[in-house]
Amino acid sequence: MPRVRVQPGDFDAGQELEALTRGRSDVGAVASFVGLVRDTNDGHAIRGMTLEHYPGMTEKALEDICAQAHARWDLIDTLVIHRVGPLVPGDRIVLV
Repeated sequence: MPRVRVQPGDFDAGQELEALTRGRSDVGAVASFVGLVRDTNDGHAIRGMTLEHYPGMTEKALEDICAQAHARWDLIDTLVIHRVGPLVPGDRIVLV
C-alpha cells in the first residue's frame, strides 16, 4: 500500500528506506529519488522558496500517482514524502 506524507519537517532518506524494508525478505531492490533545493535556476541565484499545498488534495494527488505506478509496474510498495513550507538551497524537498 502506498505511503504518502506531506510535511514541513525534514526527513532522513536512509532511515525512511530502512523503515520501508525492515523485516521484509520479499524485497530484492530499492530505487529511490531525493529532490533537493538548488541555489540557482536559469542562471539566477536562489535564496529560498516556499512550497504551498492544499491539505487533503495534495495527498490524494500523490496517492493517485502512486496508484498509477502500481498499475503500470509490479511494485511491492511505494513511499512518497513531500515537504512544504519555506526551504533553502540544500534542503531536501521530496523522497520517492
